[in-house]
Amino acid sequence: MLRKLRIGLAATFFLLVTALFLDFTGTVHQWFGWMAKVQFLPAVLAMNFVVVALLVVLTLLLGRVYCSVICPLGVMQDIFAWLGKKAKKNRYTYSPAKNWLRYIVLVLFVLSLVLGSGVLAKLIAPYSAYGRIAGNLLAPVWQWGNNALAYLAERADSYAFYETEVWFKSGLTLSIAVATLLVLIVLAWRGGRTYCNTICPVGTVLGFLSRFSWLRPVIDTSKCVDCGLCSKNCKSSCIDLSSHSIDYSRCVACMDCIEKCRKGAIKYAFAPGRCSSCQPKDEKVSASRRAFLAGSAAFVATTAVKAQKMKVDGGLATIEDKVAPQREQHILPSGALSARQFAQHCTSCQLCVSVCPNEVLRPSSDLSRLMQPEMSYERGYCRPECTRCTDVCPTGAIRPITREEKSSVQIGHAVWIRKNCIPVRDGESCGNCERHCPTGAIQMVPLEEGGKKRLRIPVVNTERCIGCGACENLCPARPFSAIYVEGHDTHRII
Repeated sequence: MLRKLRIGLAATFFLLVTALFLDFTGTVHQWFGWMAKVQFLPAVLAMNFVVVALLVVLTLLLGRVYCSVICPLGVMQDIFAWLGKKAKKNRYTYSPAKNWLRYIVLVLFVLSLVLGSGVLAKLIAPYSAYGRIAGNLLAPVWQWGNNALAYLAERADSYAFYETEVWFKSGLTLSIAVATLLVLIVLAWRGGRTYCNTICPVGTVLGFLSRFSWLRPVIDTSKCVDCGLCSKNCKSSCIDLSSHSIDYSRCVACMDCIEKCRKGAIKYAFAPGRCSSCQPKDEKVSASRRAFLAGSAAFVATTAVKAQKMKVDGGLATIEDKVAPQREQHILPSGALSARQFAQHCTSCQLCVSVCPNEVLRPSSDLSRLMQPEMSYERGYCRPECTRCTDVCPTGAIRPITREEKSSVQIGHAVWIRKNCIPVRDGESCGNCERHCPTGAIQMVPLEEGGKKRLRIPVVNTERCIGCGACENLCPARPFSAIYVEGHDTHRII
């Protein structure tokens, strides 16, 4: 019964969190956006102490149920492990914990956050890793399926579905997502929860807390007949049958052992203290190691606190695709406040990239901010009335703002490139940038006095420009726009 309840809750969380990355209508986020905010690392970086406290209490009460129910990467591993068990039953064996590896990875993870590079942290953080897999691999399949339905519905004179454009936002991020998925498949197929109990920093921190959980699987030695079914079906490889003990730092409370035991020798029950039957003797944690783990967890918390389509030219010529300009400063969405604040909080989960309806956000390929979202305007521009990315960010890297506030936040400013401008280059009138500027920051002035055609060129008022990119996106010059946006390291209010 407990296992079925756990599977039902895990399936619900997994499907709904996945839907957050697949949904391009915004409907799912209205009801279930909180599921991204209750993930452990995003809650820590957002300084959401209520959620962090609830997860700590949950772990102290029930063990690592976060890993087996709430964490989408953990549930995905369970799916691969289940498929592996279909191929070969009773495939697992007990293995001692590789604590040295767990602690080294945790230290490197913390250092990565402290030093501000964050690349390692973003690569191995469970929620972020799953977000990249869902956003880069599952979302295109979902969108292709939607487009197929839209095509069929249109033929039946129905518009219940509408077509959406499918595009891969970053080849490097796609490659990382594929590599991560392959590693997880191999590890889960062969060893169940190997990733969670050797690499995942969240698993290491929660594993320290779960040693002291109130409820946990307990072996009744008077009923045990040493059949070994519990150990052979433990995907965490944490049940040592020779000593009838369980390593609770690795147990994810999946309840598989309880269901497999035919003698009722394992129960999920209150187990006071830390007796010899609760943990292998050679796995007991020394006071210094406990202090190290507690210090690491506190260090992470302290660090977080400190950190705080247009292709129309009016003729029949082939339209070239836009090419992104070389920006001196990358552009961050409204609500990011500053590049420093954004880098300290962003886990590169790609949720904002997945929900951006204007196709403006995409993962960075720059190694200094690898996979962090940044803005570029080749496919669209940041509409002043859209606040989707600020609404869904679970870490506080993009703070929630209203539509009114967004219209006054200057994330960058437009820069005019004379040689690319159509009135200068081709001697033809244009003015597209002025017509579409939502803040009236662009005015057209005469190119030269006494000209026959009275050609006019744009002049940018940088005090009024908010950096939305409408001018850059809608500029007909190809392949480089005659006007583009330079980002601001620190956002300004105008």
